Amino acid sequence: MSGKLKIIGIVSVVLLLIIGVLPFLIPVNQFRPIIEEKISAALGRKVQVGNLSLSILSGSLGAENLSMGDDPKFSASPFLTAKSLRVGIELMPLIFSRQLNVTGVTIENPQVILLRGPGGKWNFSSIGGSSAAAPARPAPTASTSQESGAPEAITIQRLELKDGQIAVGSVGSQKRSTYSNVNVVASDFSLTSKFPVTVSANFPGGGKFKLDGKIGPVDKSDAALTPLDAKLNVNSMNLASTGFLDPSLGLGGIVDLDATLVNARGAAETKGTLKLSKALLVQGGSPAGVPATVEFSTKYDLRKNAGVLNPSTVKIGNAAAHLNGTYEAAGEETVVNIKLNGEGMPARDLEAFLPAIGVNLPKGASLKEGTLSTNLDIKGPTNKLVTNGTIGLFSGKLAGFDLGSKMSAVSALTGLKTGSDLIIEKLTTNVHMAPTGLRADNFNAILPALGTLVGAGTLDAKNNLDFKMAATLTGGALGAIGGAGVDVGGLLGKITGGGSNCKGGTTIPFQVQGTTAEPKFIPDVGGLAAGLFKSQLGCTGGALAGAGKQINPSNPADAINALGGLFNKKKKP
Repeated sequence: MSGKLKIIGIVSVVLLLIIGVLPFLIPVNQFRPIIEEKISAALGRKVQVGNLSLSILSGSLGAENLSMGDDPKFSASPFLTAKSLRVGIELMPLIFSRQLNVTGVTIENPQVILLRGPGGKWNFSSIGGSSAAAPARPAPTASTSQESGAPEAITIQRLELKDGQIAVGSVGSQKRSTYSNVNVVASDFSLTSKFPVTVSANFPGGGKFKLDGKIGPVDKSDAALTPLDAKLNVNSMNLASTGFLDPSLGLGGIVDLDATLVNARGAAETKGTLKLSKALLVQGGSPAGVPATVEFSTKYDLRKNAGVLNPSTVKIGNAAAHLNGTYEAAGEETVVNIKLNGEGMPARDLEAFLPAIGVNLPKGASLKEGTLSTNLDIKGPTNKLVTNGTIGLFSGKLAGFDLGSKMSAVSALTGLKTGSDLIIEKLTTNVHMAPTGLRADNFNAILPALGTLVGAGTLDAKNNLDFKMAATLTGGALGAIGGAGVDVGGLLGKITGGGSNCKGGTTIPFQVQGTTAEPKFIPDVGGLAAGLFKSQLGCTGGALAGAGKQINPSNPADAINALGGLFNKKKKP
């Protein structure tokens, strides 16, 4: 028994000696020119590796450094660098016949720079292509097994990039987005055939990306056109940090995405579901309280750098709208031209999303009833979108909002009672929405308890309101004015029963300032709002004259001053 132990001990020592000494006996650096030549010829880029070392236990060659040159049209700096490279090899052919058979390649902590040119092409487009500037092949030597001619196709059982970084930018721009913890695993890697690949990375500012599918063979005219069939998953991507929305304006949102991506002959088709949470689309707004979900389908021409958004659906709760349009990504920015159309959307479901566009309901108020319809054109770069179109609210109920008490400061409406809930028969407006704020034109609202409100105004990036409005009082609203202590018996009879211009009642101008959460209604007996009821001055003048106030109907200021005096307002000079 002791003899057997001695034999085992001797064999173990011999093996240890072999493992320790053999790496020094095999001059592995002689393979460095072969490795550089083969990879350079296959990729069409100059590839350099540092000193090689042999590990018997792991069955691999190690290199201190790795560098791959960039397309000279883009940059003189390296396209890829890494501090270490490990190449898996078959030991027996290497030891006994000095033959190098590669089984795998692992690149540790690679740093990659992806640059996009003015025409939309990427600096990786020429990798493996016939147009790539491949380095000159050295003259044949004893250590070079390849004769002159086309480079030998390289097949690697496993190619892996571990814990890398990718910086993405444009030629001539210092602005770059850096993706960290990049990991790539490819099996049976070859430039000339299809192979499975998995790619994962962390987005700038948080979130994760994963692509899993098959790719290849590499397109020799443009690597970006290489066929691909994969599943794409995006988790918690911050739009502001990735540059889709302008971070300087405070815009943002969180994206989750599940989609399929198929690229065939330069035509890429993507289908899936996108969820946008905490959306913030205008400066001065606040994150939406509910997510928007988009079921989408797009086709993108990689040669033209332009795409089409097929009819898609965006949902917020039970509210659904339809999207379609085009987009283009030839420059640094992606420019879109999208149409959004929605009819009969439940207002309650949309309420929590309104803060994203800078609209906050008055404190304590909520949309309990009604439907919203919209028809919008969304254009421009994704980080500076501009939206134009129409929005309408029908059969709405704004619970917890007493318009009469809010408008008590307007002297002509003192004592007006509209109740604790505001019923809105119809509200329509044209909107212009940009990252810096919102403008509403042709604002028209029919309120049964009051009459009609018309006007226009803006909501700026600080959520400040500046609206010029006019209220045309009808029905019970006219009677409410009498409760303010004004003798309007004969006056209102003349106004409501006057000429054709007076049939709708009397019109009172005012301004809306403050914020959407705390709106302030201020009398406007002069200025821009005067023009909103100039057409009624004739009948109003006659009515005021009947009340003992002599005015010139052709003079708006005279009529306004008289109206202000009628409601115990000091006349303005």
